[in-house]
Amino acid sequence: MTRSVSLLEASRFWWRLGWVSFGGPAGQIALLHRELVDQRRWLSEQRYLHALNVCMLLPGPEATQLATYLGWLMHGWPGGLIAGALFLLPSALLLSALGWLYVEWGTLPLLMAVFAALKPAVLAIVVVAAWRLARRTLCTALHGLLAALALVLLTGSSLPYPALVLGAALVGWLAGCWRPRWILPAERALPPPAPAAEAEPALEPIHGDHTPTPAHARFRGRALLITLLAWGLALALPLAALVRLGGWDGPLALMARFFTQVALVSFGGAYAVLPYVAQGAVEQHGWLSAAQMLDGLALGETTPGPLIMVLAFVGFLGGWNSDAGGWAAAAVAVWFTFLPSFGFILAGAPLVEASRGDLRFTAPLTAITAALVGVIASLAVFFAVPVLLPGGRPDPMAALITLLALLLLLRQRWGVVTLIGSAALLGVLRFGLAELL
Repeated sequence: MTRSVSLLEASRFWWRLGWVSFGGPAGQIALLHRELVDQRRWLSEQRYLHALNVCMLLPGPEATQLATYLGWLMHGWPGGLIAGALFLLPSALLLSALGWLYVEWGTLPLLMAVFAALKPAVLAIVVVAAWRLARRTLCTALHGLLAALALVLLTGSSLPYPALVLGAALVGWLAGCWRPRWILPAERALPPPAPAAEAEPALEPIHGDHTPTPAHARFRGRALLITLLAWGLALALPLAALVRLGGWDGPLALMARFFTQVALVSFGGAYAVLPYVAQGAVEQHGWLSAAQMLDGLALGETTPGPLIMVLAFVGFLGGWNSDAGGWAAAAVAVWFTFLPSFGFILAGAPLVEASRGDLRFTAPLTAITAALVGVIASLAVFFAVPVLLPGGRPDPMAALITLLALLLLLRQRWGVVTLIGSAALLGVLRFGLAELL
């Protein structure tokens, strides 16, 4: 009997997932894999990785684009829109609300105590995500070499992320042409399933390796034209309304144009594009100070959703400081930052489906996945320095929390929600104890 998932059931799932998608892109990608591939069996391993590989090539947050793509695959364009919107909405609301709290009351000692405990837990989530992805995807010596090179190049040089992706794709394409077994082994050496999931392997995924492409997922020129038209109107009409309200150089219209530019150059995740954001928002437009930008980044690191959602905080403070309205500016920042991602996925998804099994696409994308292991590992290194060595001095408590979190994730198989909740509670208890003493 063929299984199916209703749009309502899928919508409830995406809404819940949006509230627990901690850990940045690495944690979110791992969370999507665990929920959709390992537990719910909505997709097979290969179908998931194929979608992830393509999302890595596009500008914008990979996890959000992946959720949008998978929602589209399940239920067409309504499913894609709902999946992407519900995946983003919790973090947009939280960071906008935190922006309001920030401008009203400033930095709260209790909040900072909670963050001090959350950051080591987030570091552990990223480390475990890199480890688990490595076990699933590094099947040949060339895979391991690509991952190691990505780690070294991203941490030890100023190599642009797009150049790394293109280089990995070129290596994969050449290997696919000359030595296919170097990049596409006959049988993928996947790790055995976890003991707790012994009853699951017999359950076939809804969208498996050999499942026919759904009717709505087949390429049609007319559907592509309609999608592009809707995408263009969704960009042009709100921008025209903002220009009419405040002029072409009004604060909200200026933010709309700026955040659209950010969306189109956001290759490599949030950390690759945040320097560009800081230059424009802090130095060029003066929407907020450098210290406020750093505070917003700290908030973004410890809230669910993509880290690039920190732009909601930037927009809120920019609107607040320019008298354009904090909530209105945050909405403008979110809309124009993420609209391109929805357009890329909904317009290009049928072409992605059509490329499954084509060696010309599969080999380069497999190489990109291998390099992704090194990318996530470099993110762990990036996090480790400010978390474990704040101000250049070791933080024994942060190191202890990180080790404990690694133990709980790997040995006790704690979930992300349980770990984040426990870390937040630990931060509250530490704050209370410090107040009593």
